[in-house]
Amino acid sequence: MNVLIVHAHPEPKSFTAALCEQAVETLQAQGHQVRVSDLYGMNWNPVASAEDFCFRENPEYLVYALEQRRNSQKQTLAADIQQELDKLLWANLLILNFPIFWFSTPAILKGWIDRVLVSGLCYGGKRFYDLGGLSGKKALVTVTLGGREHMFGEHAIHGCLEDMLRPLLRGTLAYVGLDVLKPFVGWHVPYITAEARQEVLGNYRQRLESIDADVPIQYPRLNQFDDRLYPLDPIPVKPQARAL
Repeated sequence: MNVLIVHAHPEPKSFTAALCEQAVETLQAQGHQVRVSDLYGMNWNPVASAEDFCFRENPEYLVYALEQRRNSQKQTLAADIQQELDKLLWANLLILNFPIFWFSTPAILKGWIDRVLVSGLCYGGKRFYDLGGLSGKKALVTVTLGGREHMFGEHAIHGCLEDMLRPLLRGTLAYVGLDVLKPFVGWHVPYITAEARQEVLGNYRQRLESIDADVPIQYPRLNQFDDRLYPLDPIPVKPQARAL
C-alpha cells in the first residue's frame, strides 16, 4: 500500500510529530511505501490565488475552481501543487496528522486542501461522495487536542467531536470519494505523563497494524438520490452508526 501522510504542526518535537513518526515506522515495518508532506517544514503556501496557475482561462476574472480544472488538464498547475497532487494520486491511504486549532484544522492544512484537491480531478459536477475523483482510496484523520475525552459528547461542554470534524470528514474527504476511517484521537496530550503518551503511541501503532481491516464510515451514495439529488427513499440512520 502507498501511504501519504500530510503532517501539520509547527513544532518538530511535538507529540503530533511523534504520532507522525510512529505512523512512518509502523507502516514501513509492514512493507508499505510511505511519503510525508511536512507542511511547516516545507514552508507550504496555504493561500489559494491566481499565482497557482501558469495558464488562465479568464485573465480578467478569477474563478478558482474553473482555473484548477483547466490547469490540471493542461499540466500547468503551480509546481508545489502538482508535486502534492502527484503524491495524492500515488497514495492508496491518505493520513492527515494535525492538532485541532479552534475546532478545526490548522490554516496551513486547510490551505493544502484548498489548493491540492483540484476541481475536475478530485471532484466536479456530480462526481462526489462514492463517485468522487478519489474513490477507491482511504483516509484517516489523526488529531491531538488539549481537552479531555469527557469534554466531548452529546451533552458535554464542547459537544461531539464528530460534529467538530464533520466539515473535514464528510464535507472534504468523503466528498472527493475517499473511504473515511474512524479518526484516531490523542486526548489531553499537552498535560499527560510521558507514560500516558507512550500508551497513546502504542494504541496508534496497533490501530495502524490492522488498518486494512478498518470499516469506513457510511455516508450516502449517489444511487440513493434522483437526478436532482432528492432522496429516492428515506435513508435510515442507525443511532449506533451515526455518520461523522
